[in-house]
Amino acid sequence: MTTRLRTAHTADLDPAELRAARALLDDAFDGDFSDEDWEHGLGGVHALVHDDAGLAAHGSVVMRRARHRGRWLRVGYVEAVAVRPDVRRTGLGGQVMGALERIVDRAYDLGALSASEDGAPLYTARGWRLWTGRIHALSPDGIVRLPGEEDSTYLRPALAGPPDPAHELLFDWRDGDVL
Repeated sequence: MTTRLRTAHTADLDPAELRAARALLDDAFDGDFSDEDWEHGLGGVHALVHDDAGLAAHGSVVMRRARHRGRWLRVGYVEAVAVRPDVRRTGLGGQVMGALERIVDRAYDLGALSASEDGAPLYTARGWRLWTGRIHALSPDGIVRLPGEEDSTYLRPALAGPPDPAHELLFDWRDGDVL
């Protein structure tokens, strides 16, 4: 199987490429990929892997903000990672993550993502570590704790070094799933 990896900002993807990425995500998540989930993956850099049958894998990294120990960090937040069902477990997810990790490592203070049980082994094998501290978000109504995110949020120390789990991470707010 011959594959081609391309990275591009959302602004550089044409409407057909965006439709193909959304269709891949809808299929990969069995229809459980909302419009808000899609929106979360836009506005940053996408990694797209094509094979002879079309788009085979996708992921994106967008900028978020998180406060840790009184300092606001630029977070490269990984979103919308999926591999077409017929080519799963062939290394394409690793190709996508390699491209996104290069961006996180060179442009952000910290990398973060929220992983499913099925997805977590890919990330941990690549050096992502489960955050063991508290997670909060700055909501429209003030600071709220997100205990449901504390067992599925993975971090990749980049320019800022590893955060201290004795101190909370406070993420910016967004509609839908906050993390």
